This record gives sequence, C-alpha cells and structure tokens, in this order.
Amino acid sequence: MGRITEDLIRRNAEHNDCVIFSLEELSLHQQEIERLEHIDKWCRDLKILYLQNNLIGKIENVSKLKKLEYLNLALNNIEKIENLEGCEGLTKLDLTVNFIGELSSVKTLQGNIHLKELFLMGNPCADFDGYRQFVVATLQQLKWLDGKEIERSERIQALQNFPVVEQQIREQEKAYCLKRAKDKEEAQRKLKEEESKGETGRIHTGSDGHRHVDISAPLANSRESPSSEESKDYIQAPEIQERQCKGKELDDREDDLEFWNKPCLYTPESRLETLRHMEKQRRDQERLSEKKKKVKPPRMLVTEDGRALNVNEPKLDFTLKDDEKRNQIVLELAVYRYMDTSLIDVDVQPTYVRVMVKGKPFQLVLPAEVKPDSSFAKRSQTTGHLVVCMPKVGEVIIGCQRTSKPVKSTPDSSREQTSKRSQQMEKLEVDPSKRSIPDVANIVQEKTHMPRRVRPEPKIIPSEEDPGFEDNPEVPPLI
Repeated sequence: MGRITEDLIRRNAEHNDCVIFSLEELSLHQQEIERLEHIDKWCRDLKILYLQNNLIGKIENVSKLKKLEYLNLALNNIEKIENLEGCEGLTKLDLTVNFIGELSSVKTLQGNIHLKELFLMGNPCADFDGYRQFVVATLQQLKWLDGKEIERSERIQALQNFPVVEQQIREQEKAYCLKRAKDKEEAQRKLKEEESKGETGRIHTGSDGHRHVDISAPLANSRESPSSEESKDYIQAPEIQERQCKGKELDDREDDLEFWNKPCLYTPESRLETLRHMEKQRRDQERLSEKKKKVKPPRMLVTEDGRALNVNEPKLDFTLKDDEKRNQIVLELAVYRYMDTSLIDVDVQPTYVRVMVKGKPFQLVLPAEVKPDSSFAKRSQTTGHLVVCMPKVGEVIIGCQRTSKPVKSTPDSSREQTSKRSQQMEKLEVDPSKRSIPDVANIVQEKTHMPRRVRPEPKIIPSEEDPGFEDNPEVPPLI
C-alpha cells in the first residue's frame, strides 16, 4: 500500500529546493496511493495538485487547501464527490474515469463559486439519462463540462427541465447502488476464497520447506564424517534446488496467465485485486532472485603446502619498489581516497603482505624476506593511497648507507693496510700566489684606525717570481 509520506513529498519537490511548506505545485501520480492524508497540514500553499492514476477511494483531508486552484483525481477509485467545500479557490476539478455513481453528490460543489471546469467522463454517472442537463442546472457557475463549453441556451433549457431530470437521476442512482452492493458482496466472497486457498498453499509450502531441510541434512553430516556419498549429495543439492525453482517459475507463470485471462468487472475491488497480484508477483520474483544468488566460496590465500598466492580481489592498482638506499621494500596501494582508514587492515609477514580492504583481500608475495616488527603503514595525505614500508632482513642501515658485516682484523692485516695507505698518499705543493680559491679565514682583517689624512696608501710591489713581471728601467717607480 502506497502512503503519502514527508519523504515522498520532498522527493517530488525538487523544483522548490525540497521545501514543502511553501510548495505551490505537487505531482504524486502513479504512486499506488490508497488514501489522501497529511497534504492539508504540510502544504497549505498548494495551488496545483496531481493525484491521477492512484487507488484513492475517498476525497478527504484537502478542505484546508484554501489556495488550491486545480485538483486532478483522474483514474482513481472515487465513488462520491465530497469534502471539497473548503477549497474556496478551486477553478478546475478532474474526476475522469472513476466510479462515481451518485450524481447527486455534485451538489456539494455549489459552494465552490470559482469552479469553471469539471470533468466526469468515464464514470458510471456519465451514462445516466439527463446527466449533462442535471450537472449544468445544478452547478450554474460552470463554464465547461467534460471539455465542452456550456452555452447560455443549454443552461436555460436544463433549468426548465430540472424537476423531471432530477427524478430520473434519482431512480438511476438507486438502481446503480443496488448493483454496486451486489458487486461488493461478490468481491468479498472471492477474497475469502482466495485467502483460504492461500492458507492451504502456505501449508504446502511448509512441507516443501521441510523437504529442503532434509536435502541439506547431508551437509551437516559431511562436516562431521565426510564421505564420497555425502559429497555427491552435497553436489547434487543445488541442482535439485534449481529444478524446484524452475518448476515454481512455471507454476507462477500459469497462475499469472490464468489471472489475466479471467474475465472480471471493472470495479474498485478489481483494481485493488490487480494491485495485490502485481505486488505478489514482485515479491515472488525477489525471492527467486535471492535463491538464485550463489554464495561465493572463500578465496584461497595460502595453499596446502604453505605457499602464499598473489590475490587482488578489490582490483586496486599498486606499485612495489625496492628502495636500496633505505634497504626496504615499499608497497603503494591505490585505495579509495575518501575511504575510512578503519576499513583497512594490514598484515605483514616475512614473505608476503596482506591488506584487507572492506573485507576483500589483497595479497602480494615479496621478492625478499622482510622484518614484520619494523614495518609500518601510513596513508598519503595527497592521494590517500596506502604506503607500506617493510625493511629487509640481513643488512644494517647506518646514515642511509649500506655497510657490510664487520670482519675480524689481525695485526699483520692492519700493517699491510697502513702500508698500502701510505703508498697511496701523495703530497702536492701549491704556490700560494696561484690559489684560485680565496682564503675564507682572512677575508675580514683587523685594521688599525688612523686619521684619514695620515693613513698611508698601500704600496703594490710586484713579485719578481711572477712570470708576467718585466722590470723596465725607463718607467719611474710608483710612489
């Protein structure tokens, strides 16, 4: 049964930013709604309301919608016009293809002085003799009836013949009400018969269920004492269940064809029966789909002989690097960026690493043995990837440099090493005048503070050792 809920209204109020208290137009068609409720409390400012193609059996809970101008209730189960006196601004009312047989109920619309258009085609009352004249004479504010304009001459003639037409309408209404009462009794009788059939069907289903339990009994026994015969029964059990599912599908198809081919009257009860049948079909289909779903066996991560396997069930990209500088293996796993870290579980073993991502295993065999105790994992702050650093076994790390294991030294070997080093050492003599690199220690020199006038200028005396120096006697000395 479809019901009008706040969530349903909000989902259909996207054009108003999902705000319902100021909503002016609302469309709730084809929602299998069986009762009108809550709208007059939540949406007081409604001007247009679409409720066509539902299963509404009574007009109610709309009298507080003072601003309502257009109400569409076509293709529902309404049998009487009522509870619309409070809709003061109503100008258009659509009741096409309903079950209105009490034509005299249109008199309740006389207080809706702004009502200009009314649609009643497709109702039992539209087949009454004098139907149009009765409505035109009763609702003098109408301008259009069933899409046809009401002319002045037609209204005058309807008012003149109103007493006779009214008597005819009452007689036809009485006959329709008697027929309708018989239809209701017949529908109730059929409903009771179907309920009794359903109870017997449930008992039959229960016995089938017991047989299903018997078929699955060897499973429990196979766990206790496995044997070849029981394993065969275990293999055959899904096949038997599959056959039973196919047989049930065929029976359901036959029942469905029988239901749709069975002749029936078009009544509110038949519409409800059709809805119930479709709901039952939907539920049965869901059950069959659940039964067809096969439970996947747990994935094998380690073989019987203890050999780890490479598994990537989450289907994530990854990179495995061998960092020789830090003597470690680095695994970078591209987990989802915004996934919570609590959904990740890392397990480092000497020969492999296993990462559980939302219950799905990622396992990778390592190229070298690592130290699980010294390993660590972290999330990248930029990409969100998982980075696992695993130091290798058998080497020592000092200052980011790899050093070999210490070797025992003897006095003879130490003498040989010192002699080799002394032979390799060479002393170089460098001319201080040819130094290209400045002496950093003597950049700033201490100077004696002297008066500016008395301070002697430094004398530049060229060095005779300079190869570019030439002593020319004709040149006077520099003072």
